[in-house]
Amino acid sequence: MSATPYAIELAHAAAHAAAQKKASDIIAIDVSQRLALTDVFLVISAGNERQVMAVVDAVEEALHKAGAKRRMREGYSEAHWVLLDYNDIVVHVQRDEDREFYAMERLWKDCPQIELPASVLDGE
Repeated sequence: MSATPYAIELAHAAAHAAAQKKASDIIAIDVSQRLALTDVFLVISAGNERQVMAVVDAVEEALHKAGAKRRMREGYSEAHWVLLDYNDIVVHVQRDEDREFYAMERLWKDCPQIELPASVLDGE
């Protein structure tokens, strides 16, 4: 079983919102076959704490508009690594340094990536 269409739709909406705030290295990983808790990890980089917070705010607004209900948010006050849990999708917004250090892509390299729209990849 792979990620549900709804989870992919949420990942696209969140990725687009992050790209609008100039986030970088946005990837979506289908973890549905490895984890029972969620379908997609969306991993996003931001240059500093202020940008992390701006990206998180934009992602939360976009997912709220898409009808998703947030279960949990952790790390917002420190703004180094913020985790947003929406059941079907878990969003990780990390400062560039933390993203490099924790290398989530390497931890989940056996899981397929979900293709994101060109507008996200181009930073539009």
